Amino acid sequence: MTTTPTPVSLRVKPGPNRLAVTGIGNAMLDIITQDSREVYRDLGLTKAAMSLIEEHQLDTFYRAMGPTVEMSGGSVANSIAGVAALGGTCGYIGKVARDEFGERFTHDLRSLGVELDLALALDGEGATGRCHVFITDDAQRTMATYLGASNQLRVSDVREDLIARSEITYVEGYLFDLAPAKEAIARVVEFAHVHDSTVALSLSDMFCVTRHRRDFLELVTSDVDVLLANETEILALFDVTTLEAAFAAINDLGILAVVTRGPQGADVAFGSGVATVAASEVECVVDQNGAGDMFAAGFLYGLALGADPVESAELGSLCAGEVITHLGARPENDLEEMAIEAGLL
Repeated sequence: MTTTPTPVSLRVKPGPNRLAVTGIGNAMLDIITQDSREVYRDLGLTKAAMSLIEEHQLDTFYRAMGPTVEMSGGSVANSIAGVAALGGTCGYIGKVARDEFGERFTHDLRSLGVELDLALALDGEGATGRCHVFITDDAQRTMATYLGASNQLRVSDVREDLIARSEITYVEGYLFDLAPAKEAIARVVEFAHVHDSTVALSLSDMFCVTRHRRDFLELVTSDVDVLLANETEILALFDVTTLEAAFAAINDLGILAVVTRGPQGADVAFGSGVATVAASEVECVVDQNGAGDMFAAGFLYGLALGADPVESAELGSLCAGEVITHLGARPENDLEEMAIEAGLL
């Protein structure tokens, strides 16, 4: 397939009071440690996987960690932070508790210029969600996640202001893990359709897809415009064994999808076929945590600016390449400047 990209700089950014992307997801505080001693094994965690833990386990996991880096997190929140780092206007919808972790989450995102619409948990809805991330020396991430208040998002917590002003509304698949949040997603999608906001969905995790395959298929079939997934997630969604079969299913649905494949780059599937965008070349991979989230940030921001899907994926690849060169799921270099120098903004 051949394309003739137009530089994104020739396009117009969202107008006054408009947002490029608003995300809705599990509002988590990421607690990240370099785990050279592989403490995760002593905690009974499966390497390179995400395990759910309960509130009574929080102190045990926190005390077991070495020096930590703590910042607002959750997959979609990371992506929204990436959009902000690219110079984009953006919003975030989620739920936190009235505790120190909720205050840190709120301050961190707000300091990046993100517009927030955060619901506060009621009694019995848990503490602020947090994700304990153990990064081993081979750059793999092993996570122990407490969902807490983040997964108690209810229909009554969702307002339409940010969605009404957004070019793209980005939904996190992890939210499907509790019924109240699933109902909230339906409300978000309803608001997005009313206000002509493009609906994008992240499949989040292969196990999440396995748990909610029927719900995901229904949503993708009827309400999603843009689908983001990695290779294992997209195969699980369509219950197929090859990417070719998955792309055929995507073509039948008539949606835009991007499938990330780590060092093999990303495949963009849309009406005119499938295009592969190479991964950014980096000298050393330190931490793969956040690579998919930053790819989503660049990809969605490119689409919000009117870039074609391939060009948007190139911006996503640049963002993912930056974040894997250091510890943590947020960019340390100036993403906007990097994108401008690369001719992508």
